Amino acid sequence: MDWRCLRGRKKSSQVSRVFRVLREAFAMGKADFLSPKAISNRIKAKGLQKLRWYCQMCQKQCRDENGFKCHCMSESHQRQLLLASENPIKFMDYFSDEFKSDFLELLRRRFGTKRVHNNIVYNEYISHREHVHMNSTQWETLTDFTKWLGREGLCKVDETPKGWYIQYIDRDPETIRRQEEEARKKKQEMDDVERSARFIAEQVRRGQDGKETETEPVYTELQRESEEEKVTFNLSAAVASSSKSSSVLGASALKASAASSSVKRKETPSSSDSRREKKKKSALEEIIEMEEKKKKKQLSSTVRTDYWLQPSIVVKVITKKLGEKYHKKKAVVMEVRDKYAAVVKMIDSGDKLKLDQNHLETVIPAPGKRVLILNGPYRDTEALLEGIDEKNFSATLTLDSGPQKGDTVDITYEDFSKLA
Repeated sequence: MDWRCLRGRKKSSQVSRVFRVLREAFAMGKADFLSPKAISNRIKAKGLQKLRWYCQMCQKQCRDENGFKCHCMSESHQRQLLLASENPIKFMDYFSDEFKSDFLELLRRRFGTKRVHNNIVYNEYISHREHVHMNSTQWETLTDFTKWLGREGLCKVDETPKGWYIQYIDRDPETIRRQEEEARKKKQEMDDVERSARFIAEQVRRGQDGKETETEPVYTELQRESEEEKVTFNLSAAVASSSKSSSVLGASALKASAASSSVKRKETPSSSDSRREKKKKSALEEIIEMEEKKKKKQLSSTVRTDYWLQPSIVVKVITKKLGEKYHKKKAVVMEVRDKYAAVVKMIDSGDKLKLDQNHLETVIPAPGKRVLILNGPYRDTEALLEGIDEKNFSATLTLDSGPQKGDTVDITYEDFSKLA
């Protein structure tokens, strides 16, 4: 602009105002990236803002009322309103479905099947800046959304003086299958306990029956009807025994040898008695073995943990969220992170993924292959797979390392996996 052309002219107030604005604009310019004003603007834009200044259709958060007003008058907002006015129910259903799925996913991942206050879950959900706001869904309040979850059977809800509490209902097929397996194992353990109790009761009953068959002598008081009556004792048995002893002493050598042979024959029943004692001891040994098995089960339950991932084992991807490309495919655990997650490398494609242990399961190899025990008292122990028991969902392993090397143990499917 040629400023000299305006020197000779008379400047009006409007022209002077225009020049002042232009001078300020050229002098100030745009704020620098590291200037305090630019930093404060970025800090304000990073945090959560007020819900009433948020436009769900445009997914834009305004800082104040003036900014929200300017946004509502913009052409982009008007175009979004025209699109929404064509089919408003479609947009509301879309936002409602997004809100419901994100809310339930957070409830399942963060709290599982625990009973928790609905406001705690909601506060954690809205802490994410890009969340779907409730004012764009079909529910007006959090209470209405909680009641809807209860009616649809997605959660267990109950009202208390402190508010509404929700509990997630896990309907995943894998979770249901694991619960059925756990119930089957518990039933089997109860059957073992009842069987041992019946066995012990049978042993006690047999012992009591044997005691009842033995004839015990009955002792009575010595009584006589009158004092004049004489007391007599029958000594015929004693005389007979003495005569028998004398006949034995006066027997010949042949009779003595025959008597010795008879003694030997009488000794043979004693050997049968010893066998019976051995049988009784074997029954006791069975009871002791059953008690030892119970102690081993209790020990294994006490040393179990809720995490099982280990490096260098082969696992199978069971989640369908990654698509059919990775579903039911095998991978090798490269690294374990925070005990519950792992970085796995797919065997077929070589892709690396980070997955939770709930999305993986163990792999059972063919008999004779090496495996690693992942849980229980033999955790971190390498072993050889000897055989598989499909009825009890377990396998027979021979320990190949550790202080108990060479021992044979029975381990359930989910407690061991194939080594890479």
